[in-house]
Amino acid sequence: MTASLKDLIRDIRREAERADFPVDREVYERAGKEPAEPILFAGTLEAPACIFGRDLGKDEVKYGQPLVGAGGKLVREGILRAFGTPGDPVPRTREDLEAALKFAILTNTVPYKPPGNKAYADSVKERFRPFVARLLVEHWGGRHVITLGTEAFQWFARYGREDDFAGIGKSDQRFKAAFPCRLEVAGQSGTGPVSKELIVMPLPHPSPLNRKWIPRFPALLDERLREVRRAHAG
Repeated sequence: MTASLKDLIRDIRREAERADFPVDREVYERAGKEPAEPILFAGTLEAPACIFGRDLGKDEVKYGQPLVGAGGKLVREGILRAFGTPGDPVPRTREDLEAALKFAILTNTVPYKPPGNKAYADSVKERFRPFVARLLVEHWGGRHVITLGTEAFQWFARYGREDDFAGIGKSDQRFKAAFPCRLEVAGQSGTGPVSKELIVMPLPHPSPLNRKWIPRFPALLDERLREVRRAHAG
C-alpha cells in the first residue's frame, strides 16, 4: 500500500471518529474489527473495471473486503468469466474467488456497515463522498465503473449529465446504457483540483431478494464486462 493510500485511509478513519454516525457495532465486535476502521476497497488499483456497490454487509466486515456475500459471489464469478484464463477450474470456494481481485477493484458509497440492512442516509454518504472520490480519481487507474443498484448508480448523478440521469437513468434501459461522468477532487498538499473522466455502467443489485433481475444478472454483468474488455483492448 502506497503512502498516499495510507493517508487516504487515515483521513477516512479521522472523519469517522470526528462525529458519530450509525455503524453496526455488534457485527464489528463479532468479527473482532474496529468500527472506525474503513473497509475501503479490495482488488487491483491498475485494473480496468471498478464494481461499485452500496455499503458493507456482515460478510464484508468479517472478511475485510467489499462484495463477499451472495451478491459478491455472483460479481466475482462474472469477473473471472470475463478476465480469467480459458480452461481454468471453476471457482468453488471464497478463496478461489479471490482471483477476481486481480482484474477489478470493488468498493462502495460508504466504507462502513450500517445497522441492519438499511442504506445509509444521504448525510452519511456526503461525509464520506470526498474520500471515495479520491480513491477513484487519484488511486485507481481505470475508467469504467459498474454500479450495483439504484443507490450506487445515483451516487454518480451529480458528476454526469442531469438529463441522462433523470431520463434513461430512471428506466430499465439504463442497464444497457453508459453514462459519462467527470469527477473532480481537491488536490492534496495545496495543489489544484484533480479531475477524471469515467464511464458509469449501471446494473441491478445482485441481491437474492431482487426477484425481477437476479435471474438475468449474470448475463447483464457478462455484457458489461465485455464492454470493459473491448474498451481496454482498444
